[in-house]
Amino acid sequence: MTRFKTTLGISITVLALLATTAFTFLGRAADGPRKIQVLLITGDDVGVHPWPVVSKAIKDMLVAGGRFEVRVCEDPGVLDSAASLARYDLVFLDFYNATTPTLSPAAKENLLNFVSGGKGFALCHLSSASFKEWPEFRKLCGRVWVMGSSGHGPRGVFKARIAQKDNPITQGLEDFEADDELYAKLQGDAPINVLVEADSEFSNKTEPLVFTLEYGKGRVFHETFGHDGKALENTTVQKLTQRGCEWAATGKVE
Repeated sequence: MTRFKTTLGISITVLALLATTAFTFLGRAADGPRKIQVLLITGDDVGVHPWPVVSKAIKDMLVAGGRFEVRVCEDPGVLDSAASLARYDLVFLDFYNATTPTLSPAAKENLLNFVSGGKGFALCHLSSASFKEWPEFRKLCGRVWVMGSSGHGPRGVFKARIAQKDNPITQGLEDFEADDELYAKLQGDAPINVLVEADSEFSNKTEPLVFTLEYGKGRVFHETFGHDGKALENTTVQKLTQRGCEWAATGKVE
């Protein structure tokens, strides 16, 4: 009888462990596919750009899309560690080093290796003006804001046009009204794929507002929207950001 009880007790314990394992597996499966891991770097900008508000808006819109997990870091020194970067699929830069020192040589190398190795990079608004002493950053961004050359007219409502309606990032989207600064005279000559454009009274030219490019085996999504939180309330801008970040991180839009 004692042996029977012992055997029965062991059997019940084994069954309980198997049941727990099964429920754990089913729970993980119910969570869906692995989410895209995003490192959002922020923490500095010019005074007219409320970076805490903008970075929160970016995080919220990505999380709302259901495909992303976002970690916000207010220190670009996080790029010093290649091991830390390895856990992410996308680095999103909402940052202009107005008062922060530039990146270390190791951080620059790590970021370039991260993207050229097959992962994603995204940036918005004045972020492209960062690290002006770094020529390769210009190539990574495709186009950059150059102080004294680039500019914009008064912030306000303007018509933005979808330049490529058959691109996965813009599929189904229509021309829209943006409430932001219409960036103009960005500098650079790298080949870019323009997705959204607008006619600027500041430059008297058609300016690229959202575009993509490839960098090595990786992908870059660059948008000029994001002066403040209000600018990012636009539902089309949100959809473009979600899809653009998904493409940069994975190479496709589901």
